[in-house]
Amino acid sequence: MKTNNKKVLAWLDEMAAMTRPAEIVWIDGSEAQLEALREEACATGEMIKLNQEKLPGCYYHRTAENDVARVEDRTFICTPTKEEAGPVNNWMDPEEMYAKLKKLYDGSMEGRTMYVIPYSMGPVGSPFSKIGIELTDSIYVVLNMAIMTRIGDAVINALGEDGDFVKCLHAKKDVNPEERYIVQFPQDSTIWSINSAYGGNVLLGKKCFALRIASYLGMKEGWMAEHMLILGLENPQGEVKYICAAFPSACGKTNLAMLIPPEYLKEKGYKVWTVGDDISWLRIGDDGRLYAINPEAGFFGVAPGTSEKTNFNALEATKKNTIFTNVAINNDDNTVWWEGLDKNPPVNATEWKGAQVNGVEYTAAGNKLAHPNSRFTAPAINCPCISKEFENPQGVPISAIVFGGRRAKTAPLVYQARDWEHGVFVGATMASETTAAAAGAVGVVRRDPMAMKPFVGYNMADYFGHWLEMGKKMDADKAPKIFHVNWFRQDDEGHFMWPGFGDNMRVLLWILDRCAGKVDANESEIGYLPNMEDIDVTDLDIDADVLKELLTVDKDVWMEDVKDQKEYFAQFGDRLPAEIAKQLEILENNLSK
Repeated sequence: MKTNNKKVLAWLDEMAAMTRPAEIVWIDGSEAQLEALREEACATGEMIKLNQEKLPGCYYHRTAENDVARVEDRTFICTPTKEEAGPVNNWMDPEEMYAKLKKLYDGSMEGRTMYVIPYSMGPVGSPFSKIGIELTDSIYVVLNMAIMTRIGDAVINALGEDGDFVKCLHAKKDVNPEERYIVQFPQDSTIWSINSAYGGNVLLGKKCFALRIASYLGMKEGWMAEHMLILGLENPQGEVKYICAAFPSACGKTNLAMLIPPEYLKEKGYKVWTVGDDISWLRIGDDGRLYAINPEAGFFGVAPGTSEKTNFNALEATKKNTIFTNVAINNDDNTVWWEGLDKNPPVNATEWKGAQVNGVEYTAAGNKLAHPNSRFTAPAINCPCISKEFENPQGVPISAIVFGGRRAKTAPLVYQARDWEHGVFVGATMASETTAAAAGAVGVVRRDPMAMKPFVGYNMADYFGHWLEMGKKMDADKAPKIFHVNWFRQDDEGHFMWPGFGDNMRVLLWILDRCAGKVDANESEIGYLPNMEDIDVTDLDIDADVLKELLTVDKDVWMEDVKDQKEYFAQFGDRLPAEIAKQLEILENNLSK
């Protein structure tokens, strides 16, 4: 099905004239068309069909060695003025960037097929949802977008003859890292990506649209696009409360989204339901409450470290109709393997770059069979704990917003912000300390406000302002309560003090008790701290002294952090909202007493 939407047709003509594809194919979303594309990709070697008995509907893809991750230094926000993009984004004048990119796109699809993918972020027809059209010369992109978004004729029908859409153009070209660009033009609702074939840079519905462009649209239209999971926590009475949570990378976000309760709580009847693992779009409902949808239809997850023990539900989601990228292949049975899956690397293996190796010897020598950022693209409906509200076009009501980071000494296990304004400040000062896995020194504090530093589509100071404005539009008694958690507090020997994983549910239960007004809390310099007896540690091997330490505030350590916060905020100059500066002053005064 094609469209009579004149905006779509004019744009398509213009892009085709620039890229000059040999043919243009519209993606209708049918299984027959997708199956034909899978067969074509396997025939050309772009994809490899895996063992269909053990992994039905699963395929393998390998990217170029120079093209294995998001490239933040090649990612641009092009707004009319540099100030609109702000100090945390790479910026170039839009006209200059368009001119630069048009030269690269010129004839870039000669001899190739251009695929036209109409897609919806969010359930088709939901008041939350937005439509995009991605033009690409990659079958891999088509097949991934078919998992990650809702695609095809239903979307074109929803768009209608006059609907607006986000214009997405991707060309693999020659995958040259020197000429690789992932560029957002927020004012034009346009995304251009060239010289990459890695998912994070080319599945343009994901971070590019769902966060960078959507955060700008949200600011303009009065809603929010956030780098947040959404989970539902069901109590033994069958009531479900929903939480949104934002964490920087390596802080257990996916594990929390798909959390399995500890035995003690499972036996009592507690359950967790996954609505989303990565992105939330939030709107204020007619009742004054904040509602969220997951705009995505799939999971684009990091494979290494995912196992039955660490994330059973994520692993289960990959068992069918999944695309694996840059993991290892077990040649004996044509299945996949990665570090952390189990302790048995395949002897007869193909490592992620394509070499045939003895996996046991190869890993023993310190090599990785799978790339550390290797991925799986899995349909969300595969997840055993997917929420029945996953496709609800009205979204789910949010009781709490949780921020978190990886801090060895600073942040306690959990604390609550005093009010929405203070909560925005807590999110704005969110930080994580680098681990050994990250490049550079260990223990360096990296500020990542609301986990949005790489993804905000406009000036971060204005983004803080938008959060504050959203708070003013909600009834104070209906607005979600805001909390901060830290699963990574360490003792003086460097050991983690909290068990983490499923036991994090114990903290979530305290959070929901606070939202329901069921428990009191102690006011501290930084916010409200739990009474020790209100954290349920039944069956948990944790000393009362350790729990006490987990809930203490070290004023000296916090004073050091305040200095760092001041330095971070200084870059925003007088654009920083006065409320944020005021909250910083309150914190410093509290700590000085």
